[in-house]
This record gives sequence, C-alpha cells and structure tokens, in this order.
Amino acid sequence: MNRDKKIVFMGTPGFAVKSLKATHESGYKVVGVICPPDRPAGRGHKLQACEVKKYALSEGLNILQPEKLKNPEFLSELEALDADLFIIVAFRMLPKEVWSMPKYGTFNIHGSLLPQYRGAAPINWAIINGETKTGVTSFFIDEKIDTGATLLSKGYEIGPNESVGEVHDKLMCLGADLCVETCDAIFNNKIKATAQESSKELKEAPKLFKSNCRIDWSKSTLEIHNHIRGLSPYPVAWFELSDKTAIKVYKASYTLHTHEEEIGTIICTKKEFNIYTLDGYISIDELQVSGKKRMDIRPFLNGISINPELKAC
Repeated sequence: MNRDKKIVFMGTPGFAVKSLKATHESGYKVVGVICPPDRPAGRGHKLQACEVKKYALSEGLNILQPEKLKNPEFLSELEALDADLFIIVAFRMLPKEVWSMPKYGTFNIHGSLLPQYRGAAPINWAIINGETKTGVTSFFIDEKIDTGATLLSKGYEIGPNESVGEVHDKLMCLGADLCVETCDAIFNNKIKATAQESSKELKEAPKLFKSNCRIDWSKSTLEIHNHIRGLSPYPVAWFELSDKTAIKVYKASYTLHTHEEEIGTIICTKKEFNIYTLDGYISIDELQVSGKKRMDIRPFLNGISINPELKAC
C-alpha cells in the first residue's frame, strides 16, 4: 500500500501516543508533531513534557509546541510542512485557520460512538451511565466540538465491572488501528463522510469536576457502582464521612437486597466496609483517606477503627 503522504499529528496524553506510533510505524511520513508547551509538574515544579512529546523525541520527529494556535509564526511553520492530512487525538480545540489547512482535511479520533457522548470525558460518562457498548470514531473536524461528519468507527463491549482505566486502554488500542485505517481510506478515496444527527436524546460527556465526582448515596446501588468504576483510577469517586473525613473510592463491589437501614449507614468488620444504599449496599474494596496512601480494604481496616455512629454523606 502506498503510504507516502505527509501527516501532521496533534495530541497530548498517552491515549494519543498509540495512534501516533501506529501512524508513524505504518510508513506514513509524520512531518510534524504538535503538542502543548512543557508545564511545571510534581513537587519540584520542574518542566515536564507530555507523553506525545516524549514519544516524538524518542523517534526523532519534528516537534512544535505553540502556546497559541493562532500565532502567525506558528501558522507559517505549520503551512511550511506542506502536510496532506492532519490527525488530532486528545488535543485542544483547533481554530479554522489550522483544521482547514491540509488538502485532505483534519480528522479526530474520539472515544465514543458518535454522535453519542460528545465532549471531554466520553469514556467516563459511558460507564457512569451504565452503557454496555462504546467504541471509537474518526470524524472530520468542523467549527463545533465533536460534531463533524463521521468517517469510520469500531465498537467495544463494556464488561459489567470494567473500570474506566481498563476501557480507556482497550479504546486506546482500537483508536490506533482506526487511525491508520482512516488514513488509508481517505488517501485511497474509499471514505464516506456521514453528517451527524442532532437529537434531544443524545448523551453528552462534559468535563469532570470534584463536584460531579462525589458519590450520591441516595441513588440506586447499581448507579453508585457505575459511578465508582466510571471514575477509577481517574479522577476518582469520593464521599465524606459525617465527621468531614474525605475518602476516595478506587474499587468497590455491590449487593442488592431489601433492608431497613438508613441510607449512608456504615457497617464495618475486619474484612468489609459496607455502606447502605437505596436498594442494597456498596462494599468498598480499595480506598484512599485524605492525607493517606491508597490501600486495599483489609489492611486499612486492620489499622483503623471506624466509629459506628459515622455515616456516609
């Protein structure tokens, strides 16, 4: 297969690295890698490169790190690369001056089956909402967020107990395959762009904040279970005890049964940390108390005594 076309790749986190690697190793000419400027991170606030830059450096690829995507100097550098196609994976919103530049357009790899779950956190929200299927979609960029014409997609069946971290890694690999397949289809004129539907029934995937990561114990047991696994290992579901102690929950299981306990009641043994819900209880298996390290539940319970009067809230 002829893969002599020139490509510019734009991305930031590890999720994007797989797609960049697959594109580079497939034989396409990656003439530029666009990623954010290095940022201070860690205790020493030393400048840290993003994962995409680290990979690009290891392969000797040409790297551009613009602070502003509309900067005339950057736009000139980008145009000088004379790329046939731009690929975007987990990057920021692009101005029209950028995405309209290449002859074959600019496509994005998104972590959902569009048009469902447009937005910043599609994998999280699919699991939080109890979906049993998700996937990855390639689509052409336009003026709005995740609304451009779709190209190709690959589906994935979500296991009933899979965390967002596990699904993320599966979609990362599917996305890399889809990235190369989309390039091949575009360059061989075997692609059909399909306009996305607009409907009130579409589910969105907005940014996650501390407020919408908090566990609502008044919800059903299964809803809480999905909320926890949809936020693990990042950004992590959390709750407070009635004494204001904050607890992050990385892993939990659940039991459905009728009971007369007050919602939020905590029942602890040396082996279990159970919190009663509307129609059962959640068993916390891995947690992190504010100011402490992440722990499995048994060593945690062996080293602490939970006041039986405390409630989850």
